[in-house]
Amino acid sequence: MADRPAPTARRIRVATELRKLRERAGMTSTEAARRLGTGSGQLSNVETARFGVSADRIRSMACTYDCSDQAFVDALVNLAGDKTRGWWEQYRGILPAGLLDLAELEHHAVALRTAFTAHVPGLLQINDHAREIFRHVIPAPTPPEVEHRVSYRIKRQDVLYRADPVPYRTVLHEAALRMKVGGPEVARAQLEHLLDMSERDHIAIRVLPFDVGAFPGSGQSINYAYGPVHQLDTVQLDQFHGPVLLDAEAHLDKYRRLLDVVETVALTPTKSRDFIHAIARQL
Repeated sequence: MADRPAPTARRIRVATELRKLRERAGMTSTEAARRLGTGSGQLSNVETARFGVSADRIRSMACTYDCSDQAFVDALVNLAGDKTRGWWEQYRGILPAGLLDLAELEHHAVALRTAFTAHVPGLLQINDHAREIFRHVIPAPTPPEVEHRVSYRIKRQDVLYRADPVPYRTVLHEAALRMKVGGPEVARAQLEHLLDMSERDHIAIRVLPFDVGAFPGSGQSINYAYGPVHQLDTVQLDQFHGPVLLDAEAHLDKYRRLLDVVETVALTPTKSRDFIHAIARQL
């Protein structure tokens, strides 16, 4: 028997949201299955993303769970209806599954916000900078593994270059700008790339100088992807063992507020460009 294809991040998210709807309605899986006219095993397969779910079934479940948010239900239907498997699937079995989920998340986001303390965001890295970063991964990757990761990272950046680019806002700490990853020449080229990207209308880059001192979320890298409705937003955090995706309402609210505060204390995009220019001239 052929192996079942790994569920996409989008299918997993649909399953998660359907389970949340059931739990908010105060129903057990057994009661929900009875009301839906299906078996508890089949419902479990849907809620764990082992099986996909049709648009009609999603609407039926939303009705059974007394969900009256039509925009949210429509967004879930659209999410479930997209069966395409993107370019990141060519890396399945080569790179960790969490990285593929991140690429899928960015590809479908309606907007992206990030904050980084110790490194330049992957979406803004040049090849040589990314290559040097991956050479220091533990356990040490082979040269082919390094090149796979570099090519994957560069392909992720298509969301910023395509015909309908994703609006992107990021806050970078001065520490990330001053790290001479790959040596002075690579570091200078990386800073020049940041300056070039900051001139694009859909990209806003802000810098947090050392002078700011302590700030919320220091020491943590945050990726916030906006969905078609706010309930489908996702937070991605970098951990040593790989990316972690969060979608609980409390987490979403916390990280939106955190990013708002960080943007408030950071330099404006114009002053940030001047700041990056000044660091580049020192190299």
